[in-house]
Amino acid sequence: MDATLPAFIMSSGFPPTGSLLEALIHISNEVTSLEKIPKVQFKNVSTIIRRIKLLSSLYEEIQQRKKPLPPSSILCLTELLSVIRQVKVLIQGCEEGSALWNLMQTEIISNQFHAIVKEMGRALDILPLSLLNLTADTKEQVELLHKQAKRVELCIDQQEIQRREELLQIIAAYKEKNSKNKGAVNYDKLKEILGSVGLRSSNHYDQEISKLGVEAEKQAGTGGLIAVSNIKSLMSLVSLSKSTIFNEEENEENHEDSRQRLASSRHLDHFSSCQSMVFNTPDEFRCPISLDLMRDPVIVSSGHTYDRNSIAQWINSGHHTCPKSGQRLIHMALIPNYALKSLINQWCQENNIPLVEATSSSSSSLERSNIKGESNEKAIDHIYATKTAMDAVKMTAEFLVGKLATGSPDIQRQAAYELRLLAKTGMDNRRIIAEAGAIPFLVSLLDSSDPRIQENAVTALLNLSIFENNRILIMAAGAIDSIVDVLQSGKNMEARENAAATIYSLSIVDDYKVIIGSRPKAIPALVRLLGEGTAAGKRDAAIALHNLAFYNINKVSIVVAGAVPLLVDQLMDDKAGITDDALAVLALILGCSEGLEEIRKSKILVTLLIDLLRFGSAKGKENAITLLLGLCKTGGEEVARRLLINPSSIPSLQSLAADGSLKARRKAEALLRLLNRCCFQSHNPV
Repeated sequence: MDATLPAFIMSSGFPPTGSLLEALIHISNEVTSLEKIPKVQFKNVSTIIRRIKLLSSLYEEIQQRKKPLPPSSILCLTELLSVIRQVKVLIQGCEEGSALWNLMQTEIISNQFHAIVKEMGRALDILPLSLLNLTADTKEQVELLHKQAKRVELCIDQQEIQRREELLQIIAAYKEKNSKNKGAVNYDKLKEILGSVGLRSSNHYDQEISKLGVEAEKQAGTGGLIAVSNIKSLMSLVSLSKSTIFNEEENEENHEDSRQRLASSRHLDHFSSCQSMVFNTPDEFRCPISLDLMRDPVIVSSGHTYDRNSIAQWINSGHHTCPKSGQRLIHMALIPNYALKSLINQWCQENNIPLVEATSSSSSSLERSNIKGESNEKAIDHIYATKTAMDAVKMTAEFLVGKLATGSPDIQRQAAYELRLLAKTGMDNRRIIAEAGAIPFLVSLLDSSDPRIQENAVTALLNLSIFENNRILIMAAGAIDSIVDVLQSGKNMEARENAAATIYSLSIVDDYKVIIGSRPKAIPALVRLLGEGTAAGKRDAAIALHNLAFYNINKVSIVVAGAVPLLVDQLMDDKAGITDDALAVLALILGCSEGLEEIRKSKILVTLLIDLLRFGSAKGKENAITLLLGLCKTGGEEVARRLLINPSSIPSLQSLAADGSLKARRKAEALLRLLNRCCFQSHNPV
């Protein structure tokens, strides 16, 4: 069916909008017009179909308007087309594959649906709804779908998990039964399980045996010992169930066909001698994807270990996340886990399990060659698909940079907004946008008198600065003075706050801490935002000041700018949510004499710090102790006295000395010793 899709999908240029929308509508109709939803993964399939139906109104409305689309919209729609094609393939797999094997793999398939919905959310990240002039209903519908896709949780049907556990128990009973114990398998329960996945007639059973045979051959080709053993047991169980459940006449008519299907699995008999041992495989030796014994364990960037074949197939199918954690993989390298492989080999030797895949046919070399060829083709397809996506982003970025350079203010506003969205998702996007030459043009727009242009430009620079190399390019473009100007007197609060966040991002580089601090207006502007900004803006200002305060020369500037009273005020504002950040800045500026003197002037700080010893976060408690210890050490007899008369301070310090972090324990013990000396001296001991 995919062969009927337009050829533009494989093009490296911009696709024709009309063809793109037609393809989206066509494939969406194909997916949503399914007459029968598979019994296994029913919830996930139903939900994804509903999401695709909701998006259909978007495509149809855009098609009816017949207006040119912004480049980021075309990129978004192209990515949505790729997502829906993945959905179609996944649903077809659920519909046409073995229902019982899908039940055994329910977590893996559920993870695939979850990953696809996340991809849908990332595609919608770059859809500029405000530029499309959609009806209120459609806009609201898409926004709601976007929010749902961003916060979607993994959905695993617990009823399917329960059915699978019951099925595994029946398989275990079947393996253990012998000729004197033929009643060990509960066929009534098995019939119930088979019926729950849609197997209700003799014909259904025959089809399922055939599908299981196909799956067994596939798993045998990839060396899935446990999987093949499971499938063979399922084939035998389904065949025996058919004989037991249906009447003798049906059995007689279908006897020959059943024998032929079972004969197709005889080449797998060499596994039977170790079946009972396979089911005792330690969980840590099983691949989380296939649940098979790992033959070649490798580690991905998230730190999880998988069998090489399984994770390679996962990546080659277009996934960029860790199947187990859902974390995005920052690179696709597969690092051999030699320690685990050694343990697996040792276990296999002890239990007489073949270390190398057994082959019994003269054609096995040809089969392995074919499998290797298919694997290489998949890898090439994955690389090509990734290259095509990167080419599309590059084309979009170059087009938008051209609009920044030569367009009218309205066009520049739109282009800056689309670059802002594009830079929001993915390190590759940020790299490509910078390579297209966007940074100097965005810097020039920081001085714009148009509030929206200025806001979009500084936010785009913020998003680009997340990529480490781009920080060098932003500083080289002379952006810092313009960013400080936006921070000090931006056209709106969001622009000022995003300028503060950009300064924080740039100040991660040590050399830039000095450069930023040397700008006379930078630190005073951050301190001013600390008093005037929203909760998010205050936090951006606080963490930027914290970064800058690592250099002594900047500490004095922060104190002189009047930061201390504002930071103390933030300790009383629970709603602001920046208590830990404010404490961290105060703890740093305590290290200069000007900071110590200014902190001592606060009449409420000690009381606040004592409360934070009890109720603060672990990091907050560390910084609270740092401040109290620093104040007591530098002649703070009054501080020590206030600590001693407060009934909660000593128990809090003792608790931290016993159970706190290493740093907190060390400082709590030092503060307790200091207070003990003060107490001893105040009683004039002999």
